Parts: sequence; C-alpha cells; structure tokens
Amino acid sequence: MDRDTDLVDRVRQRLASRPEADVSAVVRAESSGVVDDAVLAELARGVEAELSGAGPLNELLALPGITDVLVNSATEVWIDRGRGLERARVRFPDDAAVRRLAQRLATAAGRRLDDAAPFVDAALPDGTRLHAVLPPITPAPTLSLRILARRRFRLDELAGLGLAELLRSLVRARLALLISGGTGTGKTTLLGALLGTVAPDERLVVIEDAAELVIDHPHVVRLVTRSANLEGSGVITLADLVRQALRMRPDRLVVGEFRGPELVDLLAALNTGHEGGAATVHANSAADVPARLTALGALGGLSPQALASQAVSAVDVIVALRRGRDGRRQVAEIALLDAELRVLPVWTAVGGRAAAADRLAGQLDARGIDVPDLLR
Repeated sequence: MDRDTDLVDRVRQRLASRPEADVSAVVRAESSGVVDDAVLAELARGVEAELSGAGPLNELLALPGITDVLVNSATEVWIDRGRGLERARVRFPDDAAVRRLAQRLATAAGRRLDDAAPFVDAALPDGTRLHAVLPPITPAPTLSLRILARRRFRLDELAGLGLAELLRSLVRARLALLISGGTGTGKTTLLGALLGTVAPDERLVVIEDAAELVIDHPHVVRLVTRSANLEGSGVITLADLVRQALRMRPDRLVVGEFRGPELVDLLAALNTGHEGGAATVHANSAADVPARLTALGALGGLSPQALASQAVSAVDVIVALRRGRDGRRQVAEIALLDAELRVLPVWTAVGGRAAAADRLAGQLDARGIDVPDLLR
C-alpha cells in the first residue's frame, strides 16, 4: 500500500471517532515527517476528495454539459459532454480506490455493494444515477454515473422551427406521446422540453425511477420509485406509482421511462380518459417500438393481440430520436401506429413529410389545432 493510501486509511479511522475534526489538521497530525505546507495542502485536498463527494471524479462532474462519467478501471476514465465519449485524464491510485468510491456512493444511496452483492443500480441523493460492478463479475471495479440535466431546455433549442411547431401542436392537441431512442439520444431532455409547453393550468403527475426530468412548468407533482432496503423490503415500483397517480387527479400522466410490466398499467391508464400522457422507451428506431412494446407487454401477462389493441388506442404518436456518429442528437422520425401495431411514418429527418402526414393532420384539425407547415 502506498503512502497516500495508508494516510487515507489513518485519517479515515481518526475521523470515524472524531467526525467534527478538521481534515487538514488530522492530515497534518498523521503526516509525520512531512513539513512542507504545499505538500500538506495537496495531501489534504486528496484525502478530502477521497472521503467525500465523488473523489477524483468531482472535477469531471462539474464540467459544463457533462452527462456521463464512466470508470472502467483505475487508469481508464471516460466522459460524455454531448459529443460522444472521450478519454479523461483523471486517474485513481489503484483499483482498490475505485472500489472504495463505489462502495461509499452505494452507501450514500442506501444500497449495499460488496463481495456478496457485487453490483448495484441506484439513485444518489442529488439524483445522479449510479451503477457499479465489482470483481469477480468484472476484471476491475467498474463505475458508471449518469448526471441529471442542470438546466431547462426550451423546445426551440432542441428542434428546428418547423419541427418545434409540429411538436408543440402535438402537445396542444393532447395526443399521447411515446418518445423512443437508444441510450444517450436525449429522450428525457426532449420530454422535459415538451412538458414545458403544456398550459400552466394543467396538473402534471410525473413518475420516474430517478428524478431526471427537468420541467419548466408551475404545477408538477413527482413520484419516484424506491429500491429495496438492506433487508430486501420496502420496494416501490413504477407500476405501484402509476396506480397511485391515477388517484391524484392528473391532467397529464407522465412516465419518465418504462422498461417492465408497468407498461400494462400505463396503457390501462391512458385508455381510461387520461389524454395527453407521455413516456419514453428504449428502442433504436420507430420501427423497433412495436417489438419492444410486445416484449414488455408479455412481462405483464398481455398477449400480442391484447397488447396491440391496448397500445394502438393509448399511444397516438411516436417521436423517435437518434444520435449521430458526431454525438449530435436529433429527432429522426415522427410516426403513428395502425391497428396491427405497424409503424406509419409521418415525417422523417431524411425525407421530410411522409405518407401518414394527412392522417395526423386530420387528427389535429379535428381537435381544433392549426395544422403545422411540416404536415401540409
């Protein structure tokens, strides 16, 4: 064990019995033989980073636009600032330091991470999504942090004027929206911007695994799931919260992301008079959405036929996102579903107005909404 790691262990033991003690003073007391003030200050900063926050990752988490911090090993750290993955210069002293940080963050989230429970998926107190895996499942301790958006985006910042006009029209028409895309395509960011265009006199009840949605709206009620505690009890699922939300007089029911049998409860809710709902789902393209819905419906006991009938009447419009090789996120397609759960393109980023545009234009017109230029 090197000197710095030894020092951290000694300081940690001292602070355990005297938590009110000053870290710098404890470092000075434990650094026998070290007299240079600059060296002591550097050691104190290193020890404090090791014992609080995200340790060496703190400087990365403070970067503008940061969305992900990924630790593959002590010497391999990657970040995403919206332009794709890039290697960071941050290093850990050794894999044991990565393990200690992962365990400390897991404890902060009220979860266990050790040899008996070698992986964890949890939300930190500030909403950051934590995932960590320990050996022997992986060769070296691995840590992934998904950072919440720090600011509210306006719809005009995320889409061109014509596309923003179309998306606003869908919201005003109270059509149920399903936003699809792969990891990191901006589903949550776009959903938050869309919800910011909802009339201020409407009540939004938002259900999430972690409080990720950033919404500029005066009336938002949030419900967040809860993982099991160390004894394995106390879990609250998305399905539980969907059922609770129906009793809270929502004008719009929103599910940050569904990935399991809670889809059944959501479809039932959207089919019982709750118009204008919205959710996100992992699917690489609009064409992949039916298969994804069918698979999730099966987890909840729905046959493909029952799922199709429920989904077609519950989901009005699919907004599919993608991320290019340059890291840019964009709306790739807007589509409808037909009675056989087939995708009908309305608009695509490549070809513009598509075959089902007239059908969507008719729905908007029937609801008293001006038809956007992109549908004409």
